[in-house]
Formats: sequence, C-alpha cells, structure tokens
Amino acid sequence: MYYVLLSGGSGKRLWPLSNEVRPKQYLKLVNPESNSMERCSMVQRVWKQMQEADLEKHTIITAGCSQEELIRSQIKDAKIALEPEARDTFPAVLLSCAYLHSILGAHKEEYAVILPVDAYTQESFFVLLPHLKEAVRSFNAQIGLIGAKPHYAASKYGYMVPLEQKQKVKLISRFVEKPDEAEAERLIRQGALWNCGVFCVQIGDILSMASEFHLTESYEDIRKNYHRLPAISFDYQVLEKADKLIALEYNGYWKDLGTWSAMAEQMSTNTQGNVLMDEHCLNTQVINELDCPIVVAGGKNLVVAASQDGILVADKNHTEGIKQLVQDFHSNPRFEERRWGTLQTLDDSSEGEHRVLTRKIKIYDGMNSSYHHHENRDELWTVLRGQADLILEGNRIRLLPGKVICIRRGQRHAVKALEEFEYIETHVGSSGGNEDIHRITFKWDEISLSQIL
Repeated sequence: MYYVLLSGGSGKRLWPLSNEVRPKQYLKLVNPESNSMERCSMVQRVWKQMQEADLEKHTIITAGCSQEELIRSQIKDAKIALEPEARDTFPAVLLSCAYLHSILGAHKEEYAVILPVDAYTQESFFVLLPHLKEAVRSFNAQIGLIGAKPHYAASKYGYMVPLEQKQKVKLISRFVEKPDEAEAERLIRQGALWNCGVFCVQIGDILSMASEFHLTESYEDIRKNYHRLPAISFDYQVLEKADKLIALEYNGYWKDLGTWSAMAEQMSTNTQGNVLMDEHCLNTQVINELDCPIVVAGGKNLVVAASQDGILVADKNHTEGIKQLVQDFHSNPRFEERRWGTLQTLDDSSEGEHRVLTRKIKIYDGMNSSYHHHENRDELWTVLRGQADLILEGNRIRLLPGKVICIRRGQRHAVKALEEFEYIETHVGSSGGNEDIHRITFKWDEISLSQIL
C-alpha cells in the first residue's frame, strides 16, 4: 500500500502570502496539533499525521519542479515525484504511479491512495486510509473514496451521493460540485458526503492509461513527454467514467483550507508578526511579514495579510473571490524559501536590457548553495552578519561581516554558512533572480579546490 500527497498547486487564493514559488500549502500558518502554539505549513502538518499513523515510509509527495527546494526545506527525507509543468491532477496521478512503479519498485497489482495536502483534519482520518484497499477489493470496485460526514450545509465543497444511506461502505451514484445552501441541505438528507478529494486506485490500472497518449509506463518517459498529457482533472478523466465507486465515511473534523476565512479559523493566535490590535477588534486575524507595524482599530470579521508582494484587507465573507481579483498580477515573487535559506527582493529595476536586482539572502547554519555560474550578469556581495566559505573558481574565501566581493559573469561559485549567514546580493546585467543559473552540483564535497585565500 502506497500513499501520494498531491502538493503541486500554485494558486493565489491566499494572496499576498502565496505565490508561484511559495504556494499556500507551504505557508507556516497552521498549528501542528490541537492546542499547540507552534506554527507549521499544511504539508508539514499532513506529513506529521502520516508519521503518527505509521504511513510515511510508503509515502511520496508529487509537486512541481520549482517546489522541490521548498519541500526539502520543510521535510528533509521526502521522496518527491517532480512535475515538469503544472497540468492538473490526472497527469499528476499518472506521474505518481509511474514513480511508485519505476523508482520505488511497486507492483502493478498494488494500490495507492492519493490525497491532497490542503485539508485540515484529525489523526483518525489517516487511520482510515489503509482500509480503502480492503473496501475496494471486497466490493470489486474500481476506485475507493473517502467522504466526510457534513456538519453543515456547505456550498464551497463538492458532494458525493450514495445509492443507500445505511451501508458502512457506500456505493456512490453521482457527484455534485459546490451546490447552493438549499441544494446542499437536500443532498445531506439523502446521505451525501463531502468529497475529501481522496481516492484509492490500483497502480496498474492508472499506468495502463499511459498508452492512450502514446507513452510508456516509465517515470522518466512520462516526465519527458509530460506536455503531451491533457491538462485535465482526475475527476473528469477517470472518476466520472468509472463504473463502480465506493466510499468510506469519515465522521470527524475535516476542512479544506482553500480560503483566507478557512485558514484564519485554524490559526493558533489572532496575530502573527509586528501587529497591534485594539480591544474593539472582533473575529479578526492579522498576518504581517513586513518589518513595519500594522495597527488595526475596531476591525470586525476581517483578514489582513501583508507581505513583500502586497497587502490584503478583506471581509471574511468575501475571501473566496480573491483569486479572481488578483489573477492579473504578474510581478515576480519578492520572498522565497529554499532548502538552504531564504531570499528577499529589496529592489528590482530595469532600463532597456539593463537590469539591477538587489536581494537580502539568508543561509542557514551548515547549509550551502549550489555550485553554479551566470552568463549574463555580475554579482556584488556585501556581508551583513555571520561567517561563510565562498568557493570562487576553485578558491576558498572566508566571508566575514563587512566583506565585499564581486563575482563576474561566467565565474563558478558556491557559498556555505559556518553559522547563520546573511548578505546583500546585487545583480547587474541583462538577467537577474532565478533565471540564468547554470548549476554544476549541490554537493559541497564535489567542488574541487585549488587554493585557500
């Protein structure tokens, strides 16, 4: 039995904190367990729950290539199936099953449970997952699902409607996507369950679909030809065409953290960052990633979020429309997390083909960047604090506070922190940021040295 955490989303529902390089599932806003004052990301919380259910050894994460470093910064030993590009959930599931078969050696007769990482639920939910395989086999079904018993008539969730209400394992007759409140109430009276987006499939059944698109069942072949797969959801491509679907009912707390209002309800404190709220504020949460303070007086039913990418002030009853409001924003993200540290953009300006980009970079103690070079820019580094070793064209240079060094285009370099290390990096040329990076290796020990300076 294998498990796949789908973590490839990159939407703007939690703008301005979420963006293309830091999607919502990696924001450290939720608490890892009940009554905890600590904060973690959605993917960290789900991974911890998989560990507690003793499932993580056979679990992989499927996500976009741009998210690999972010995942490894939050979950050190995760096995990751990498999507070359975003193409919805059907291609992601096919790629995941190919990874399980080609890389992990899973047999085609084995089963995989696919689940999203943006649901907030209890440990008992994960205890239920291994029982899906037995239920699918017992009822000779094609796919097994999990549905949460509704505790109110939600119009923001999809519903699965069973043929009969009283069966422990329910045969599903149809799906209804985001009904209005009146229709949701009628569905609940029919025994309908919230669709948790969890499905159990036989690995070989999914792999056999690769031939429809003239692909082999190899993980590398599917990755190489990923663009040939249709950008379509698993629900439309597979579920709606299946002859027999069964579902296990989950009777516990479950919530999709897809909007700011849902996320705010799960925050362990009403404020994060440099925030001051007066005693007249009611049902209001404020998250501030900026250095300057945010003061809220008399705010009621609000979510306020501020980051380098923007500031949001929203009534909680209107947070579902944020994605549409900001969909035309195309500025480069100004804050990024990597496995080795963080990057914060301070200034980005261009004149013709000449570009100047200034960033503050933090490298965690003992971590290092890749050994790489740039073709179209020079870099000027100014050390702010900490100590690090820079390898520049085979020469090791000790970096201390106040040190300034220029790295010319074409020069190979990497840096390793000897303690938490912070510096200002200015790019001057026709490129900047994450473009024009030609990596040689991430492994510090593989970098050859000629002398120590």
